[in-house]
Amino acid sequence: MRYRVLGKTGIEVSTHCLGTMMFGAVGNPDHEESARIIHAALDAGINFVDTADMYSAGECEQIVGKALKGRRDDVVLATKVHFPLGEGRNRSGNSRRWILKAVEDSLRRLDTDWIDLYQVHRPDHTTDIEETLSVLTDLVRVGKIRTFGCSTFPAEELVEAHHMAERRGLMRMRTEQPPYSILARGIERAVLPTAQRLGMGVLTWSPLASGFLSGSYRAGRPVDLTTGRARLTPHRFDPDAPGNPAKFAAVEQLVALAQETGRTLPELAVAFPLVHPAVTSVIIGPRTMDQLTSLLKGADLLLDDAVLDRIDEIVAPGTDLYRADGVWQPQSLTEPALRRRPAGERAAAD
Repeated sequence: MRYRVLGKTGIEVSTHCLGTMMFGAVGNPDHEESARIIHAALDAGINFVDTADMYSAGECEQIVGKALKGRRDDVVLATKVHFPLGEGRNRSGNSRRWILKAVEDSLRRLDTDWIDLYQVHRPDHTTDIEETLSVLTDLVRVGKIRTFGCSTFPAEELVEAHHMAERRGLMRMRTEQPPYSILARGIERAVLPTAQRLGMGVLTWSPLASGFLSGSYRAGRPVDLTTGRARLTPHRFDPDAPGNPAKFAAVEQLVALAQETGRTLPELAVAFPLVHPAVTSVIIGPRTMDQLTSLLKGADLLLDDAVLDRIDEIVAPGTDLYRADGVWQPQSLTEPALRRRPAGERAAAD
């Protein structure tokens, strides 16, 4: 396993990061088996583990905490805050009030005294970014967290956070965690170049495009929309849904390319994000030991220029054929009223 420095933090992390979203009720409910998978990843040289408070409503953090007993000092542990936990108001978002509560809850579930990387899971336009940076800076200064970053922020918000930190004398967002795969290359346009210019570490998620690059979904073959990821978002896997034929066609070409290199499609897919000079580590999220073993098997895959040129021909740089679930959308796109003048003001003349 290779290691890279996480942005400008000085912290060395493995180029594969163990994502734990599939441990707990939403994936593998067996705590002991999940712990064995975590231990196997650590034994393979992975020293970077990523989780979040909202994964299985906190259960995932508990699993990770138990699994790291006796090995905590050797692991760079990352978790996240933002999504709702429980009923009622003020139990989500990026406010000082919620973050101070959420970090204590995460520390307790993880059974640790500190978090190495605390990430804001999504933007929150109800909270001034200065408020968020201020509380995160305070948490570093009191030793609750070592550094902090964000996840799935657009480039303009990375820049805004950076300049706000400079103006107010606050600590900066040191990392960004975006979705990135052969089928979802949109972040190559602005997010990755911006993170690189700002000296941010980048840990990418969903290299298999939520399973689309697992090899299980192929053109001309029936797709079971009642199980796995397809059950959760059938419109993304239905071969007849608009936009999906292009994804299936790309997968067929990628399968052929992987076979030419003597590797599997998942191995090709996981190797791809690490090629970009802005990317520090790619998150792999196994649910079973077999999946972990399969993903680690491709860790030595080196993609040469000829293979990368072929990938560019199949999916052009900066192109999104697949959009990961849960990716934040700005209000300027989600709220029509922000894109439409009042009816009486829309014409060029009275």
